[in-house]
Amino acid sequence: MNSHLMHHAFGLGEILHELRHFLPAQAPLKDFVHHNTLHAFQHLPFHQGLKQAKTQLGYQGYLPLEAYRDLFRSSKIKGQLLKNLLEDHFGLAAANDWAVKLLDQDYQEVSGAKVGSLRNHWKSDYHFNLDKVTHPFLFRILAAYLDQGISIWSFPVEAKGFLDAIKVIQTQSFSSIIKSKRALDLLFDPQLSLEKLLDILVGDPQSYGWYLFDQQFAHAGWSGMVSVLESQPESLLDFKKICLEDVIKFECLLEIDALDQKFGENWIPIGHRFPFKTKDLFENNPFNELDLVLQCWQEAYEWSYYDEVLAGISAVRPQSKASGIPSFQALFCIDDRECSTRRHLEYIDPECATYGTPGFFNVEFYFQPEFGKFHTKSCPAPVTPKFLIKEIASHKILVRDPHFNQKSHSLVRGWVSAQTLGFLSAVKLVGNILRPSSSALEVSSFKHMDPSGTLSIEYKGLMEEGLQVGFKVEEMTDRVEGLLRSIGLIDGFSPLVYLIGHGASSINNTHYAGYDCGACCGRPGSVNARVAAAMANHPMVREQLLTRGIEIPVSTQFLGGLHDTTKDEIAYFDEYLLSAFNTQLHQGNKGKFGKALGFNALERSRRFDTLKPNKSVGRLHEEIKKRAFSLFEPRPEYNHATNALCIISRKSTIKGLFFDRRAFLNSYDYRKDPEGKALTKILGAAAPVCGGINLEYYFSRMDPDKLGAGTKLPHNVMGLIGVANGADGDLRTGLPYQMVEIHDPIRLLMIVEQDPAVVMKVLQANPGTYEWVKNYWIHLVVIDPFTGTFLRYRDEGFEAYQPESKIEHLDHLQDKLLSSKENLPVYLIDSL
Repeated sequence: MNSHLMHHAFGLGEILHELRHFLPAQAPLKDFVHHNTLHAFQHLPFHQGLKQAKTQLGYQGYLPLEAYRDLFRSSKIKGQLLKNLLEDHFGLAAANDWAVKLLDQDYQEVSGAKVGSLRNHWKSDYHFNLDKVTHPFLFRILAAYLDQGISIWSFPVEAKGFLDAIKVIQTQSFSSIIKSKRALDLLFDPQLSLEKLLDILVGDPQSYGWYLFDQQFAHAGWSGMVSVLESQPESLLDFKKICLEDVIKFECLLEIDALDQKFGENWIPIGHRFPFKTKDLFENNPFNELDLVLQCWQEAYEWSYYDEVLAGISAVRPQSKASGIPSFQALFCIDDRECSTRRHLEYIDPECATYGTPGFFNVEFYFQPEFGKFHTKSCPAPVTPKFLIKEIASHKILVRDPHFNQKSHSLVRGWVSAQTLGFLSAVKLVGNILRPSSSALEVSSFKHMDPSGTLSIEYKGLMEEGLQVGFKVEEMTDRVEGLLRSIGLIDGFSPLVYLIGHGASSINNTHYAGYDCGACCGRPGSVNARVAAAMANHPMVREQLLTRGIEIPVSTQFLGGLHDTTKDEIAYFDEYLLSAFNTQLHQGNKGKFGKALGFNALERSRRFDTLKPNKSVGRLHEEIKKRAFSLFEPRPEYNHATNALCIISRKSTIKGLFFDRRAFLNSYDYRKDPEGKALTKILGAAAPVCGGINLEYYFSRMDPDKLGAGTKLPHNVMGLIGVANGADGDLRTGLPYQMVEIHDPIRLLMIVEQDPAVVMKVLQANPGTYEWVKNYWIHLVVIDPFTGTFLRYRDEGFEAYQPESKIEHLDHLQDKLLSSKENLPVYLIDSL
């Protein structure tokens, strides 16, 4: 239910539904997947959504006014583009007046949000800080109940559900959670309802909704997590029965208990003294002049970069048709970190061909590793697989570390451990400072799967927990065909075709899942790459593909691999299956990949203050690897920071362009998809995935305190599900400052090479995808392949766009790479 319906729905059921819609939707740490932080406002046009979010919740969606003016003075916002924008928005006659407003006029920004204003009267008029009394206790109880392995002792009687567990503890404990008589009677009232509690606290039914929003957004992190776990209980490996309504009831009981202890039972409900009407909470808010000024600055900031990109594409010289078969073909994830990897690889071997595709390689399944109690999703988060891939590993035992044994934390053994292991730990700690190395604390992408083990890829008649173990031959064929057709690779196969998934390793990163493959639900793409390669090599799959018009030569073999984007290393799987001829080719190709990864590490090194560029490529690469092992390194890599583009086109369309690792690259050949069937699937994934990544970075950078997680340095892990500042803080949502500090907060520009009529047909047939474009949460430009012109989406149609920027042509890129830590312009380059 959208917020505009609140005018007509005031029942508590509807209010709770609306509340869940607005609360943060961030999953537990192990399933951390990027999404639009302001998803609740996505039904509105972008700028209107930001206005509503600011007025209602106090969220900041723009940079401070003076920051935009600094960007203009440094030419990151281009004067001509700003002039064009103002003339377009306000007309030629008024453009100069608005330019004066943007550049010189002072504005008094009004702060404050609606949500929080009702409950604030507890402090201002009742002179009682209710949050200070109730929140620490509430947070500790929730953390203990939802704990996924930090606590030595489990929460008692948790199977009964959260509120029932509280009742049991209340009756069986020596000390009481709730102390006042009225609150105790309410807790054990079999007819307890939220209405009854709100009648005591608020009194006025018209204010119930406002009060609940105030209450829950005072700790939006915990409330959002409870809401997610209620709707997605599978997000927890150790299942906990919990629902948002029970948590709200418990918090109301804590508030009544605290107020009764402070004032007795004669205090006046807050809604009687301050009748805030719920219907006023979500009313539309018109733009003021400052809003329009900030909107113009943001649009000019974005198009100053977009114009460069489009000018760069215009400058690409037409490529003569390639002759012969590529030396090898490599499929990478569309991830923006692979943008530079592909560029380096293509310059080292100009005869190779690289492609971009979502890193789950069109095979969706749950994965259960050897010795694993649970299976985890390895495909895009919205997908619910019907298949299970099981691992039969070659190793017999798992390596155990005494520091992570619960017995070492008991009273006696804990004391002994502190006197023995404690000293050893101190020595290791000092050693890690001086010489970072791998340890039990490391989260390694290469350990997600045993590369020497076997996987249950082909269906043998086995079912487990309602899941089919493995795929039937026809199901394999469907997925391989879908993968190849989506990128236009249906003929001209090389002897070796690599499927390279990606993951990341680090030792100091609570948001590690956000560094892995979003298309694999925040996990490394190793299993997907290996499974997809095995499917494509299957003789019966090849036979069925032939009947569908895709002939893969017998000599062609697919090989899976994993790129660790933190270390810039690649591991290859099942190399022993290669023919003698392909083994020889592979050995040569490994050298090319290794050289490309070295240059990639060099390119990344310019962002890191602790690395000095006056070293050889090899030494810099070794320093990059050490960052993954360093316990004291809060920036093992910058992940998707600076992402700004999603380009869906042929590689020849952008050949030779330098995007500074800012582009998601999805291979697509319009000539092989005249009806847009492949484009439908690509846009259906690219809009929410790439758009979600972009907007989480955007909002975490714009408002690092409320929409981001702040600095990661004081973060404590709470129950293995989230992070908080200190022991009693709210869960922090969004991204830590160390992940977004270099990010330029601009919306994603999606560029699609296809007939504009086909693109519009695809968009209008898919309302969920179209909403992203129609409401400008992402920008869209279509390259008309028949005329070479750019068409910008605007007002439910397309209009021609002519870029004005001039693109510099570089003979060598390396000198530019080491010249600045800032984002570099778009260049047309000839060599590294």
